[in-house]
Amino acid sequence: MKCGEAYPPFYLTGPTASGKSGVAVALAERIGGEVVNADAFQLYRGLDVLTAKPSLAERERVPHHLYDVLDPESPCDAQRYRELALPVIADIAGRGRWPIVVGGSGLYIKALSHGLAELPKGDEVLRVELRAMPLEEKVSRLLALDPEAAQNVPLANPRYVERALEICLLTGQPQSALRQNFAQTEPWGRGVVLSWEREALYARINQRVLAMLDSGVLAEVTAFHGKGGPEKAIGVKELRAHLAGESTLAEAVEAMQQATRRYAKRQGTWFTRETWLQTICLDSTSTPELAAAQVIGHFPWLKSLPHSYPTG
Repeated sequence: MKCGEAYPPFYLTGPTASGKSGVAVALAERIGGEVVNADAFQLYRGLDVLTAKPSLAERERVPHHLYDVLDPESPCDAQRYRELALPVIADIAGRGRWPIVVGGSGLYIKALSHGLAELPKGDEVLRVELRAMPLEEKVSRLLALDPEAAQNVPLANPRYVERALEICLLTGQPQSALRQNFAQTEPWGRGVVLSWEREALYARINQRVLAMLDSGVLAEVTAFHGKGGPEKAIGVKELRAHLAGESTLAEAVEAMQQATRRYAKRQGTWFTRETWLQTICLDSTSTPELAAAQVIGHFPWLKSLPHSYPTG
């Protein structure tokens, strides 16, 4: 699938706590759409409260896809996300519905909208050599060539370590950087970023963390024993520190709020660079329905069937 093909996705992005889930449902109801998740942690089963997955009521209003599709131990990166999302989007569009891609994981959205550069094919001679190495040696060599590999490669899995090391050795470049190279300059689809004044967004973040406590997030983290992707979600480390007696609940909450605000700032920086996305400014008077109306005001063709998408 390339930019310009029929039935492109519409992207609804923005920082955490900007109201994406609610706006997505309101927009989907207005234009005949279905929601496709683009949040890295919401792909995983478990930690529904902590990762702020759409509520049951929201999921009942319109179809939602790519939530709870991965086990906690299953690795995922931008390439795998793209592979998961493309057939889902094709299916939605094939039924004459708008695919609305919703999330704040900028790299995943970029991988979908702009594609990823092709990685080198495997070299069987090199693979035989790598398989013969102890895992510790493979990990050491990989991190020496690509220190960022610890962020996107499950280092306990020999197969993934071997492939990452293979890419580094065949290209002479860090595989983590190559996995972020994009294949096209023009986006596949159009979209928006939900934007808030900084202090208003930070207040929403702080309040959402408190709401998570009321919704049972502490019990949820206590019961979660999975390893892998979801462990990196903001709140797991902070609440586990409290459960281990290393901090008070108030300290854990404050740490979660601060970490989430910092994450929102990084997201804002990322989306500022994505000039192909239209900014939708929200404030305390905004509701999901009003925000959806703003989106349609910028893209009135959304109220038509997907094949009416302007390609010029």
